[in-house]
Amino acid sequence: MYKPKLDKDIRCPLEYGLDVFGGKWNSRIICVLAEKKTLRYSELRKELMNITDAVLGAALKSLIKNEIISRRSYDAVPPRVEYSLTEKGWSVVPILQSICQWAGAYHKEDTEHTMPQCQRCDYNGNR
Repeated sequence: MYKPKLDKDIRCPLEYGLDVFGGKWNSRIICVLAEKKTLRYSELRKELMNITDAVLGAALKSLIKNEIISRRSYDAVPPRVEYSLTEKGWSVVPILQSICQWAGAYHKEDTEHTMPQCQRCDYNGNR
């Protein structure tokens, strides 16, 4: 597993927040789980469409480490694992909705390539 040579230099709470839920995939995973509540790995991958297994696995590990999502495994044949937002994860959802509202005011949306979960978020703060 890749290990950075230096620890992250986080000097501000904003930097921590952007590290936890920023980036291309973390915010998408949070939005999908906010919409769907609980998903198995394969269902989550299907919802995200063009994510690779390596990237999804790394993102899930990071979100679990930061206590944004929880991973629940069941003793079953075949093995079953489900992912859902934690209380800390749910606290991020209004922040992402606010960012979405701000972006809606300044960004021309490409509805052809927008994730279905994002189309449910209007720019007045209603879901």
